[in-house]
Amino acid sequence: MAGGTPEMSEIAEAIRQGATAFLKREFSVDVPIIFGIALLFSILFTPWAGLATLIGATMSSFAGLVGMRAAVIYNERVANEARLAVLDGKGNAEDRAGKVAIRGGSVMGTAVGGFALLGLLIVYLVVGMAFMFARPENLVETTSIVGLKFVMISQVLVCYALGCSIMAVFNRLGGGIFTKGADMGSDLVGKTELGIPEDDPRNPATIADCVGDNVGDVNGNGSDLLESTIGAITACTILPITIYTALINSPSPMTNTMVTRMMEYPIAVAGLGLIACVLGIIFVLARKSIGKLARELNLSLWSSAGIIAVGSGVLAYFFFAGQSTVGSQFRFGWISPWISSMIGIVAGIAMGLIAERYTSDRYKETRKIAALSKEGPALVIVGGLSLGWRSCLPACLVLGFSLFASSYFSGNYGSAIAAVGMLSFVAATVTVDTYGPISDNAGGIAEMAKLDKSVRRITDSLDSLGNTTAAVGKGFAIGSGVLAALAMMMLFSNLDGSNGGVDITNALALFGAIAGGGLMQWLSGVMMDAVNNNAAEMVDEVRRQVKEKPGILDGTERPDSGRCVDICTRHALKQMVKPVIVSLSAPIVGGMLFGPLLVAGLLIGAILIAVVTATATANSGGAWDNSKKLVKATQDELVALYGEEQWGGMHRATVIADTIGDPFKDVVGPNQDIMIKMMATVSVIMLPLFTAFNLFSVIA
Repeated sequence: MAGGTPEMSEIAEAIRQGATAFLKREFSVDVPIIFGIALLFSILFTPWAGLATLIGATMSSFAGLVGMRAAVIYNERVANEARLAVLDGKGNAEDRAGKVAIRGGSVMGTAVGGFALLGLLIVYLVVGMAFMFARPENLVETTSIVGLKFVMISQVLVCYALGCSIMAVFNRLGGGIFTKGADMGSDLVGKTELGIPEDDPRNPATIADCVGDNVGDVNGNGSDLLESTIGAITACTILPITIYTALINSPSPMTNTMVTRMMEYPIAVAGLGLIACVLGIIFVLARKSIGKLARELNLSLWSSAGIIAVGSGVLAYFFFAGQSTVGSQFRFGWISPWISSMIGIVAGIAMGLIAERYTSDRYKETRKIAALSKEGPALVIVGGLSLGWRSCLPACLVLGFSLFASSYFSGNYGSAIAAVGMLSFVAATVTVDTYGPISDNAGGIAEMAKLDKSVRRITDSLDSLGNTTAAVGKGFAIGSGVLAALAMMMLFSNLDGSNGGVDITNALALFGAIAGGGLMQWLSGVMMDAVNNNAAEMVDEVRRQVKEKPGILDGTERPDSGRCVDICTRHALKQMVKPVIVSLSAPIVGGMLFGPLLVAGLLIGAILIAVVTATATANSGGAWDNSKKLVKATQDELVALYGEEQWGGMHRATVIADTIGDPFKDVVGPNQDIMIKMMATVSVIMLPLFTAFNLFSVIA
């Protein structure tokens, strides 16, 4: 497929170079930190634990990098397909361009699922080497399962999950600070002060904004969902060991075969999920003519989920039928884990539908916010905040019920396998989610290359749908992230000897819960402040360039886009380290001072606050963004009703609200999901140290 006109290729190349430069500089910051953590784990535990941490970080990096490389190529291809569709007049232009965007997103989706399982396979080989060197006489039938097997399997797998989490939060947070600083700076000066269109080539921050879409919404999102997948699989794989360990001296312990099959089942479901998602994506792409694009995107998700629903039932029968379920907490025999995984799948779809209901401009919630723009930005902002807060209840009810129901059927293992079920079609979800930023960048390229206005209308239509798919993806990420964190939390409680329960009325646990909630809000403030600082310098830079080079506005002088990219990169890398280090060290400090009970409370408080904050910020931000696009898309109708001047005020009101929504939906919400999983994972790793020594027990 041809790339496009020379102007389009030049712009696309600038975006590619900017994205590559950012990642190179980001790696120079986060790689030493990850190597330092890996070295520490090698000293505290085993060299295999440190190696697994590095493998996790590598897989997370590769998934995001491969997807981003594809995205920066398909940005131009989508814009060009829309251009060609306008020129030749053949077929539905939106469907033609949208199909190319889906193809580009599928690279990211399959990379996430593929690299997650590839890393898991490598880690299992590492564990196998560890066993080979350890040469145990009988690992399963003796109490060595408590010692060597636990250390080798549990610590290595959890360290792999932590490596994925650390790289994910660096990619998501660093990319988010970059992209939202550029986006806010570009909008605040370009749209509200200079009155030039979005993505106008005269705006010095436009290229930086496009770069940010790739490094934040594509690279960061891929790393995010990969680490969610690994966190859920890891918790689900290790939980059977802890259940077995608790029952080893009881009259009715689980059989060795049952333990092994419970460990293997989540990996089999994840592998089946990857195959199902590939089939679902191929089904859509292989069709010669597609209908409504939104329906096709949903078809990809639902067909993948349907294949997994049937296939996971077959797998459950193969793994557990005929096996003794004594001690496994399977209430209805072999079918129990399948029902629990199905609950996770249904909950994931429900979370996506809730997000769509509250953010899509096809529904009254977002349309109401757009209508409020007649009264000015204040009511738009209040309306968006109200929407986000109200959307928390249905989302929390879905998550709470899925946790209860999955545990009812399969005990603690049920909530973990529900998280695996929800993430089993992650490749399809990421494909649909990545479609959004690819379409957004295609619109930027069309605007900067001064293509026909009809091309921009096509890409804007794709982008509007992309905002909804992104909101659906965020709803899915929130749900899966919370379930994965809770699964890891239950693993922490089991290893602590409390068999999945924490006495929340204990003063120490309450102290931890309150501190955990406060910590997540503090981290939200720090992340918002980071974006704010970046945007403030970007605003100053855009104003400076326009003032010093007045020819920028009439096209006789070129803006210095490279300077804007450099500013965003510098600020993002400088300000992303503090939240990561604090969230990583908080449970360690708490555990070394007060012990495991405080850490358990800390995790509960952090997870509860994170699910509410992430849901509210994602949906408020998505609704503000789509209300802005709705006002812009209906410009002719609104001008006829209210006049050009009032329409301009309505548009400015939604732009101002959207700039607030940018850090809400793309920085605060997504990173809270990652941070709670990272905190839970590091708590599991450090638990032996918390138990062996903490200052509170010494004083007591």
